Amino acid sequence: MSSFNLKRSLAQKKTRSYLNRDFESFKSELVRYARTYYPDQIQDFSDASLGGMFNDLVSYVGDVMSFYSDHQFSETNIETAVEPNNVERLIRLAGVKITGASPSRVLIDFSIKVDAEISSGVYQPKISYLPVIRSGTKLQSNTGITFELTEDLDFSGRVKNKLKSNVSTFSTDAAGNPSVFKLTLTGLCTSGETVEETFAIPNTFVPFRTINLSKSNVSEVIRVTDTELNEYYEVDTLSNDVVYKRVTNTKEDSSQVPDNMYVVPAPYRFITRTSLNTASTTLIFGSGRADSIDDDIIPDPSEVSLPLYGDRKTFTKIAIDPNSLLGSNSLGVSPVNTTITIRYRAGGGLNHNVGPRTIRSVTSLNTKFPLNVPQVKINSIRSSVEVNNTSVAVGGENIPTQEEFRNIAINFRNAQSRVVTKADLIARIYSMPPSFGRVYRVGTQSNPTNPLSTLLYIISRDGDGKLVISPDSLKTNLAKYLNEFRLTSDAYDILDSQIINFKLTYSVVIDNNVNKATTLSSINKKIENYLNIKNFQIDQPIIVSDLVNLILNQDGVISLERYNFSNLSGNASGRNYSQARYNLTANTARGMITPPAGAIFELKYPDYDIIGNAL
Repeated sequence: MSSFNLKRSLAQKKTRSYLNRDFESFKSELVRYARTYYPDQIQDFSDASLGGMFNDLVSYVGDVMSFYSDHQFSETNIETAVEPNNVERLIRLAGVKITGASPSRVLIDFSIKVDAEISSGVYQPKISYLPVIRSGTKLQSNTGITFELTEDLDFSGRVKNKLKSNVSTFSTDAAGNPSVFKLTLTGLCTSGETVEETFAIPNTFVPFRTINLSKSNVSEVIRVTDTELNEYYEVDTLSNDVVYKRVTNTKEDSSQVPDNMYVVPAPYRFITRTSLNTASTTLIFGSGRADSIDDDIIPDPSEVSLPLYGDRKTFTKIAIDPNSLLGSNSLGVSPVNTTITIRYRAGGGLNHNVGPRTIRSVTSLNTKFPLNVPQVKINSIRSSVEVNNTSVAVGGENIPTQEEFRNIAINFRNAQSRVVTKADLIARIYSMPPSFGRVYRVGTQSNPTNPLSTLLYIISRDGDGKLVISPDSLKTNLAKYLNEFRLTSDAYDILDSQIINFKLTYSVVIDNNVNKATTLSSINKKIENYLNIKNFQIDQPIIVSDLVNLILNQDGVISLERYNFSNLSGNASGRNYSQARYNLTANTARGMITPPAGAIFELKYPDYDIIGNAL
């Protein structure tokens, strides 16, 4: 064998290790490799030698490459990704729609004062003067939060020949007869503002054109049109080429069926994308040209009918794709050489959950009066308008954090646009569009009387972050939203979660060498953080041993003499708690305090409800 072939044969037998992952393992393997296969070339691998320097450099490169290889692999998993852009991308891939802060909703009483008239010998408000307060009327709370009326309030509306509004006498004449009546109607209002923006689109075709809205926390895109009066529809994905439009039912059965649903072709369509980091919203349009749209957006069904040739009387079972009736050749139209007008709602957050009797001023009043009403009367009635919210505004929530969206995505990624499992149901509720309000916590239980029904407990928060009962409007929206995803045989009973307020009293023995007040303050802070409502779910028990460990692990604490959990309800020392009464001591077992079915624990006022004593 020649010398060349001998060297080549020896080189092929060199063993290599591929198990090294860090600097030290790379370094030790390189030293072994060099001493084994190059013993005559270099022998000194000390830190001060040239061989040691080369060995360190190569080990450093291997260590860095190994780190980034592991990091890049971790960034492909929603559970381990840490870079914000990658987390946002994985959340979208899971099918979760990222939304901004949600607005709050509240029922507000609108009152007007109208002159009296006599009809059939009875005093009543002058019907010909009664106005309609139009949707879009803007109100403001004493904290500066803007609310808008979402429906028209017709003060002349009747039910069984009786005015729908609540009528009371405001003033009387000298004879004691009513001279002015006060009429009150209740309307649903939502926080935030309606914004209208226009965007000039140049005469250059750009597929998947994007438009960035200036306002953050967009809860709803109301309408998108262009100068050619084409209306652009929002869809879940650009492959959806039809939408379902709600049209008011004008037939005699309108009392049972208020709206009709129609399938509308949507060649002009868009999707919305909200940034998790900035809460800004982008509209993304399709990739097609307007001059290449199919004439038949919804083809003639006869085009996909079964062809039977000749005199055939029989045929075998066949498969027909129902989606072929909704086929199109593009992903929607990209606007070119036009002006896009976008009307949308923006704004929301936890601070929008304002308290009762805090929305008292009207900043923009939109009314419609019957014909022939004197202008002086119009001015008088408009100036008499008063508003007041008798209940707290709820449903407003801050934009979910990255970790909250991550948890939603983990449960949501296998849902496939339907609710099958408990995880599907919870993920679907948390992903409800923010314009409908947002549920803070949700819990589910099987219905003991109906195996096909699920008990669904929900709870919301007020502007101070305290738990409150969810409003009926939020429950109604949730029921309509879930109805689109539930299986035919499933049923959900939406119930209010019971709030169990409590306090903790404890006594500890503290070392004489430490400050007792400072030690108690540190213990109280640890307990407050542990019992924070963010750490609790519906039906979650209180683990007593965790709190005992928190206290005993505080520096300076020698022993825990006693502790006691007790229920708080109603009004106590000027502080309002829920009305729920519950014996926490009687429901403590195996180191856990268990709540009632569908209930949630809340330490409402930690500054007052954590009482520590030093012995």
